[in-house]
Amino acid sequence: MKFAVIVFPGSNCDRDMYHAVKDGLGEDVDMVWYQNADLSEYDALLLPGGFSYGDYLRSGAIASTSEVISQIKQAAEAGKPVLGVCNGFQVLLESGLLPGAMLPNRDLKFMCHVEPLKVENATTMFTSRYEAGEVIGLPIAHGEGNYYCDEATYQRLLDNDQIVFRYTDNPNGSVGDIAGIINERGNVLGMMPHPERAVESLLGSEDGLRLFQSILTHWRNSHAIHA
Repeated sequence: MKFAVIVFPGSNCDRDMYHAVKDGLGEDVDMVWYQNADLSEYDALLLPGGFSYGDYLRSGAIASTSEVISQIKQAAEAGKPVLGVCNGFQVLLESGLLPGAMLPNRDLKFMCHVEPLKVENATTMFTSRYEAGEVIGLPIAHGEGNYYCDEATYQRLLDNDQIVFRYTDNPNGSVGDIAGIINERGNVLGMMPHPERAVESLLGSEDGLRLFQSILTHWRNSHAIHA
């Protein structure tokens, strides 16, 4: 399986994502500069955290207008896995690939610590290696991670099982304690916590590795079916 980590000006978690796939998962991965991107050869796309374009205007807003987004949308429409973490989640929201928006954290402070999360949906291509209701620990590192959506959107998220992760002790004020959501088709996941920073015990947790393993398992199973 071949992964692409999309790198924007200001991305600073791209190497974390690269090593999570290369060393943690043992699969092929490239860091792809957004201006030179040809994503046709990749099986999964990863949008890393950081501060794309310095978070000017709004977090992820400028990156969401770049030409590479059209390729990411095409990949999503083709059913390929698309994962956006932290700033990557913000880009997915700004580009319309996921519903809702990000607000500044409730206490207007940047937060950087390990946060317990409840796995709400363990049936997705990103979470099959988890158990429903399981509590895992992943690092957060954000100043604008307060997920917001209106009541109608929140109800649709509930009805379609699109809430994948919830905070057990909401640190930022997110609606419904939401830490991660998926699109209706189930192949675009956005989340504020960083699974790529929790792929080996030396760093304090391996809970994030199972997310990447889930992607790989889904890809292998889908290719076995079509082989």
